[in-house]
Amino acid sequence: MDEIASAIAAQGFKRWYERQLVRCHLQLLLLVLCLMGLLGALEAFGQARQEGRPWWLMALCFGLAGVLGIVALRRYLFLLMRAEHIANQAHCPACKAYGRWRLELGGPVPPSADGPAPLQACCRACPARWPIHY
Repeated sequence: MDEIASAIAAQGFKRWYERQLVRCHLQLLLLVLCLMGLLGALEAFGQARQEGRPWWLMALCFGLAGVLGIVALRRYLFLLMRAEHIANQAHCPACKAYGRWRLELGGPVPPSADGPAPLQACCRACPARWPIHY
């Protein structure tokens, strides 16, 4: 069983989804901090050049904040899109209950051509079963 399936099986869908949203928004916070670092390094870079101090340290800080900001943005978008993709499939097709499902472990699920085998969800409100692709 992979990371997503084991996390959902251990925590339940709703708690897993909340934690995924917290994780991705922490990446957004890191992005905002990196933008503030970029602006601060840019200002310090201008002052260092005017005062004749070594400017390479400010350029290095600017580059590190830029790279870290790009990584944070990519991670934010990845985590958010993955969580939303799974959450959009969390409706029971029979009774329309949202998020009231558990994973059926060990059931035969045919592998998908697009990626890993889908999760087999079982509704807690009715006997319906459906695949959740991730």
